[in-house]
Amino acid sequence: MEINRPEVLAEVTAVFARYEDALIHNKVEVLDELFWDSPYTVRYGAAENLRGIEAIRAFRSGRSPVGLARTTANTVITTYGNDFATAMVEFQRDDPTKVGRQSQTWVRMQQGWRVVAAHVSVIKLPD
Repeated sequence: MEINRPEVLAEVTAVFARYEDALIHNKVEVLDELFWDSPYTVRYGAAENLRGIEAIRAFRSGRSPVGLARTTANTVITTYGNDFATAMVEFQRDDPTKVGRQSQTWVRMQQGWRVVAAHVSVIKLPD
């Protein structure tokens, strides 16, 4: 298995950037598109456990668009072969005492790259 083939890494990096833009600008239709349309899709958030695309869509459509801006750091995207990848990123919003962490598992489907599993958590930084 080839790790980080340049063309595959470029594809995932681009779709990850598209996801990030949709996230901070609350483009719900793009976020819905980029998650696998399946009852097997999972998104564990900072305050919610969402199983299945319908639960994820309900969360996205009900979420306030206020306060979604963030800065990101330490993004690590790794591709495995041609059709599987992970993306990890740290982020901060308004509270400088907390750092968020986001992980995503991406799979190339017939429709293109899709998130099949995601996890978001926030931790308090040490004093």
